[in-house]
Amino acid sequence: MAETSKLADTLNELALFINDRIEGYKTAARETKDAPNQAYYQQLVQQSEQFVQELNGFARAAGGGAESSTTLKGKFYRGFMDAKALVTGRDEKSILDSNIYGEEWAIKAYVEALANADLAGPARQAVERQHQASQETLRKLQQLKGIEK
Repeated sequence: MAETSKLADTLNELALFINDRIEGYKTAARETKDAPNQAYYQQLVQQSEQFVQELNGFARAAGGGAESSTTLKGKFYRGFMDAKALVTGRDEKSILDSNIYGEEWAIKAYVEALANADLAGPARQAVERQHQASQETLRKLQQLKGIEK
């Protein structure tokens, strides 16, 4: 039972970070003035919602519960970014910078989850797949930032 609890804890902790990812991309989609970027951010919200559903399913199967909250650090960061936007405005570069930072943070959470030996089988495969998708998202955001002026 202890192993099941550790696995559920790992999955729930990762889900917190993915919930932060959802909130970040919802904000970006609301604030961007660039239609293609807005569509991309909305796509990332949907992707993240699917990721959380998958993680929560594995967490429940491991004896845990579903995670619907976000991290305290994420809440503080979003508050800081909202305050910064009031002072400096939200241009595309600052939105992309925020998204890149958030995606780097999500990748770190995936790396930490994958370091847990209790994460095995289909749950590990799902986390590995999500991690890869997050890395691809980071590359695309960095490319977008490279072409944004």
